[in-house]
Amino acid sequence: MAVDSPIRPNLTISGKPMSTPLRDVRALSRQMVGHFVENVVPCGTLPGEAIYGDVTTITRVCLELAASMLDGQNIPAKVEQLEEAAAGWAREGVPIDAIHNAIHAGFQMGMDLVVSNLTVKDLDNFVDGSKMNIEILHTLTSAISRAYFRELRAAVSEHHTAVHTLTSALLGGRPTSTMARECGIAIAESYAVLAVSIPRHRDERNPALNTQVVARRKLRRTQAELAARCGGNALSLLSIDGGTILLPADQHPDEQLDALIEGLSQAAQVGITATFVQATPEQIPGAVDQAHELLDMVHRLHCVTGLYRFDELALEYQLTRPGPGREYLGAVLTPLDEHTELLETLQMHISNNLNRQRTARALHVHTNTVDYRLKRIGQLTGFDPSQPSGLWYLRSALIARSYHPTDPTTRQAG
Repeated sequence: MAVDSPIRPNLTISGKPMSTPLRDVRALSRQMVGHFVENVVPCGTLPGEAIYGDVTTITRVCLELAASMLDGQNIPAKVEQLEEAAAGWAREGVPIDAIHNAIHAGFQMGMDLVVSNLTVKDLDNFVDGSKMNIEILHTLTSAISRAYFRELRAAVSEHHTAVHTLTSALLGGRPTSTMARECGIAIAESYAVLAVSIPRHRDERNPALNTQVVARRKLRRTQAELAARCGGNALSLLSIDGGTILLPADQHPDEQLDALIEGLSQAAQVGITATFVQATPEQIPGAVDQAHELLDMVHRLHCVTGLYRFDELALEYQLTRPGPGREYLGAVLTPLDEHTELLETLQMHISNNLNRQRTARALHVHTNTVDYRLKRIGQLTGFDPSQPSGLWYLRSALIARSYHPTDPTTRQAG
């Protein structure tokens, strides 16, 4: 341990050391703690044993440190003791603002005592003393902040490791009660399994910016929003492009999930797309595969961003399963390959809920042109889009075609 060493000449007021009013540290620390309890509201939430035990002890340490610095000495051991206590408060979840409020309140009381006998003759010493008081306050607040930061960073790292371990076990179908106890995270009876897609932020396309930094910031904003909304019970494996989120179903009901995805989108500053399947812990591996298959299908169908549930996409999901039915439907639109304007019109007409006027405006053509193109589609494919049966086949063909070898998306994915 370092030996106390002078750092400047003693400071005096009215011929006495400036530290004199602070010398009775035991009585003054009790007085200050009483003031904290009565006037500093956050401290009133601390347990009684903390207030009249640790807090009183550390208040005494702060007074001893302040007096020694006013006397021109530095006591590293006192700073270390303060940091150790602050780390303990951080582990116990005591808000750092409560500690800083108490430090500033006590500092103000100490200053009032120090300057109570100030005279005009003490002006020069008072100026030097004010500079030292600023240094004292800096020493106290810096020590507390350092300790809190180190402890919270360690706690976050431990929690992140525990979350990653348990999430990986659930995704791999290997969760155990022993592992849950070791991680400190209970395994829920049922989970909302979310497959999430996070598109690129507009700044990721800006050549003047570091795209990796932009992407990481987008991810951190998303993770912070997830933690703020779901606390520590959200299990996630996310990258800058998306990933998987597991939420205990009893704490995050279905009707709240849309708002969650909307909140994550706002935080990420991009439109996030997600699909949702509910599963027990044993079903999670299969549910994750299904959720990501749904997500892939949503992208292939060019759906708008938001949350999609399996029951909303059951027909589309079945139509995209491998087999002769999908191959047949995927080939229905082959005659339109040489007529891209017809295929675009069909897609737009269906997405606009068969509204001819809206489709015409979107394509910047006359409604008669839309009618002509729809008629031509019927002639080339053999399925009339003006008839319910023909429209059903054409719509199903568009869905199946998203997985057909002739589809550009499929070729790129391969």
